[in-house]
Amino acid sequence: MVRCTSLFSQVLSLIGRVEFAAHVKELKAERGSKGFSCWGQLVGMLFCQMAQAQSLREICDGLRCCLGKLNHLGLKEAPHRSTLSYANARRPWQVFERTFYDLLESCQKLAPKKKFRFRNKLLSLDASVIELCVTLFDWAKFRQTKGAVKLHLLLDHDGYLPSFALITEGRRHEIKVARTLKLPAGSIVAMDRGYNDYRLFGQWTAAGVWFVTKMKSNACYEVVEKRRALVERNILSDEVIRLTGLEAEKKCPYSLRRVVVWDETKQESIVLLTNHLGFGPTTISAIYKERWQIELFFKALKQNLKVKTFVGTSANALRIQIWTALIAMLLLKYLQLKSRLGWALSNLVALLRWNLFTYRDLWEWMDDPFETPPLSPPPQQLVLPTMNLDSRRLAPA
Repeated sequence: MVRCTSLFSQVLSLIGRVEFAAHVKELKAERGSKGFSCWGQLVGMLFCQMAQAQSLREICDGLRCCLGKLNHLGLKEAPHRSTLSYANARRPWQVFERTFYDLLESCQKLAPKKKFRFRNKLLSLDASVIELCVTLFDWAKFRQTKGAVKLHLLLDHDGYLPSFALITEGRRHEIKVARTLKLPAGSIVAMDRGYNDYRLFGQWTAAGVWFVTKMKSNACYEVVEKRRALVERNILSDEVIRLTGLEAEKKCPYSLRRVVVWDETKQESIVLLTNHLGFGPTTISAIYKERWQIELFFKALKQNLKVKTFVGTSANALRIQIWTALIAMLLLKYLQLKSRLGWALSNLVALLRWNLFTYRDLWEWMDDPFETPPLSPPPQQLVLPTMNLDSRRLAPA
């Protein structure tokens, strides 16, 4: 006897249907629709992500093969290709963006604390270019012969969850996005050299936001104070400096800190710049090293979910697919945080893909995915009562 719905249905139940319906109503996303709901669209696009469907045909045919198992997903029937294509091209992608942030709140409640002892919120800021074919995506011109969009991300190191995401055209510089962020005072942002902007550094220092980044090789500065270097811990120098460039001093008139770290792996020195004057130099070095986690997040997103090939060529369809990929990533992170088994993300994606329509309790499956219960109760031997032939009474002829 089946006592639970499919694993895919139980994963979808982690998304709040009431909040999703409120977003649909507020944005009037289903205006003029004829039976195909936004929830059905979300189910189809999440099936695309988790089942690794390569096209609209594979999405629709894959759901159609599971006819009879769709009621638990909130679908009456599988959508047609033209219906799903039309919805992706015209329905507002903001519905899926808001769903992402609703789900993020649930994940943050389960997120473990970062490994550092300080109480400050640790964040990583970066952007990744998603290359496109310029002949198919003619609206996404990046270079003369290439098209691209850019995914800007702010990673929270408590659970390594994306706390902010933005999709822009490929030509938009990361600094323009960073200037729009409103970070809480006391938080620490780790970023690469592409975010070097002295005006931004001055604004963050005035607001009480700390940063750790690589220093430009051509930066002009004067040394205000020299601190003791810890050569045994790969710290070559630790200095308090002030910028002396023509415009840099006006944009950032605060004391900064220059820490030179020796990288034993690459056999080179790394020059770090920060506005935090209190942490030890080894802590500053460890914070910048922790920035690598956002690179790993982008790598996991591109390798395990559908953000490199797309089932639609319009800008709206592309945004919907990327936002559903981020929703799928949050769902996978939620499962990792709740499970007692130490799942690798790639293994979880693969096994879940093969068991989407398996009828098992989700959390039992997460803790022991290889234990398959029987589809029916074990057969019992039928015992017939013995009959004494001599004692039978024959009816008269």
